[in-house]
Formats: sequence, structure tokens, C-alpha cells
Amino acid sequence: MPIREALPEDAAAVAAVHVLSWRAAYRDLLPAPYLAALDVEERTAVWRARLTATDRPTVLVATDAAGRALAFSCFRAWPGEGFDPGPTAELAALYALPEAWGLGVGRALLAASTEALVAAGFRTAALWVFAGNARGRRFYEAAGWRPDGEVVREETGGRVLGELRYRRQLFT
Repeated sequence: MPIREALPEDAAAVAAVHVLSWRAAYRDLLPAPYLAALDVEERTAVWRARLTATDRPTVLVATDAAGRALAFSCFRAWPGEGFDPGPTAELAALYALPEAWGLGVGRALLAASTEALVAAGFRTAALWVFAGNARGRRFYEAAGWRPDGEVVREETGGRVLGELRYRRQLFT
């Protein structure tokens, strides 16, 4: 499956994956009206801005043979406190279309993202995952990510949810 760096013209496809994956993955965590109100056009504008920014994150997109986006990942240097930002990256997003779940698309994209992180000089990576997202947690844990004990509570869609920070050493 082709995996490449996303271009500004991929913004709409990335936005569609983002919205559709959220609607499916978080249907038991977030209110249905909130998920239904997620707007692909609004997300397209956000992704276009990210993909054209001078300090843009790295966004990878996995496509099918016809070039249709199936999944994407987004990473950057760790933006927050608590880590030295030089060697630590944040995997800020990794989402796949629901029909691609279980087909190896996410695993391939995570592996490509890890390779890109190493190539960019990062030594460790961290990400946030909803505590109630059992599928996502299993996915990351199967790839060697582990919770590091940091938990935050964030409001999303009118609900306060716990988020767990996971970390992974990129060099052994």
C-alpha cells in the first residue's frame, strides 16, 4: 500500500478520513450530535492550513491502489512541557477509514511513521489516547507503545474524558 507525505491538495481527503474515523471510533465516547456535527469542509480548511504552514507537522497518508486516502498520521516535535523537545516527537494523529480497520492499513502507517520519526532524529515518541478507546489502546500496545502514567482530563464534545499518554522508545 502506498504511503507518502501529504500535500496541500490532500487536505479534503485527510479531513474526510478524520471526520469519518472519529464518528466511528468515538461513537460510544462522545455525544452523537457532536459527532454528527463534525464538518468535513471545516476540517479541510484546518488541514489545508496545517499542510501549507511554514512550521507544518509531518503528515503521512496511506492510499489504496486507486490513490484514495485510507488513513493518515501526523507528527511533530513534542509541543508541551515534560520532555526535551529535541529528541521527543508527538504522534498527534493516526486515523483510518472504518472500512480499512483490521486490514493492516493502520499497522503499515504506524510503521512508516515510526521510520520517519527515526529518520527525523527523534529518539522517543508520545501520544494521547482516550482512556475509553479500548480499540486504539490495543492497537498502540500491540506496536510496543505503553502508558507512562500521565493522565489528563479534557472536555471534548461537552464530555470530560480521560486521556492517557503513551510513549515508545524509537531506538533500542
